[in-house]
Amino acid sequence: MEARQTDRTAEDHHGSADGGAGPERQPAAVHGGRPSLWRRLASPHPLRRAVLFGLVGLVVEFLVVPQITGVERSLRLLGRVNVGFVALGIVLEVASLASYAKLTSTVLPPGSVSFSRLWRIDLATLAVSHVLPGGTAGGDALGYRLLTAEEVSGPEAGFALGSQGIGSALVLNVILWVALLVSIPVTGFNPLYGTAAAVGVVLFAIATALVLLLTRGKQQSAAFLERLAGHLPFLKEATVDRVVKDVSERILTMLRNPGLLRRSVLWAAANWLLDALSLLVFLVAFGHLENPDGLLVAYGLAYVLAAIPITPGGLGIVEAVLVPTLVGFGSPAGIALLGVVSYRLVNFWLPIPVGAFASLSLKKPSASTAGRRRREELAALLEESRQASRTGS
Repeated sequence: MEARQTDRTAEDHHGSADGGAGPERQPAAVHGGRPSLWRRLASPHPLRRAVLFGLVGLVVEFLVVPQITGVERSLRLLGRVNVGFVALGIVLEVASLASYAKLTSTVLPPGSVSFSRLWRIDLATLAVSHVLPGGTAGGDALGYRLLTAEEVSGPEAGFALGSQGIGSALVLNVILWVALLVSIPVTGFNPLYGTAAAVGVVLFAIATALVLLLTRGKQQSAAFLERLAGHLPFLKEATVDRVVKDVSERILTMLRNPGLLRRSVLWAAANWLLDALSLLVFLVAFGHLENPDGLLVAYGLAYVLAAIPITPGGLGIVEAVLVPTLVGFGSPAGIALLGVVSYRLVNFWLPIPVGAFASLSLKKPSASTAGRRRREELAALLEESRQASRTGS
């Protein structure tokens, strides 16, 4: 027995001396077999991160928030819910999404993409922004790829996504500030109002600076970006110059066209107001009619603060702001909880599977795009046949 132990010790020492993998050289991850579930979910793979964020969101939405506000009283209200108002809330949410698709259509050149495909593109980008940690950035990247696949030029797609996002945020801030002007004299000032207003001022400053740089400082902006592109291997200076000039011309076209600018603002306002009205209807479904100023202040605060990219789609932030703010304006705690959770089921969670199906439906090119490609192929064939006939003659 002692001889066997001595031999085994000598073999282990010999393996270590030769650079072999003795027991003490086993990696920690291999020693435990397969990596733990948490390590696999927390890996850099985007899909695993999306699953992790989704699980965390579900826990926050349905376990943490109800524990804070008192789930027992809230659950008693479920038996008295008005199903008709719930259905109306869903219809209003669909109308809000349709308004956002009309906003996309307005900021794109006329006839670029059919409304049906634009709506599906918006749903797909919305689903991605509700899943990925990057939120809006990930959704915009997908939206750009889908729009260019519809043969929208890169500058037009970039301008549409940028003006759509920034313009929509500015309209939301205007709605919030108007609601604050009405509400503060009645209910008093809350420190949270100042935070939201500061975020709005920053958004306004960024938007104004971008417009000025791309219109009055077009040449300087193009020159600066060209110098920057010279240090980046994946950008071409000529491409950057063309994109800056195209986007600046598109901005000037919109500013010179009051009708186009008015339609864009109206569709952006319709998107926010219909969404806020959906929240109001969900509160009514559980038995409480909130005052319009209180509703818009709570709604505006939640979504202005959700613009800070902490969680996908403001998950957790919107709920944490909406529920106590609505309670502060007089909504019963149980109704505020159930109304907000029901609204967010339709507003946040439902677009994820719907957007996934919409993305799959976009795999097939549209009839207009397919027809355009066939016409281009036919024109190319005709040109080749003409050249061949000239060469033969």
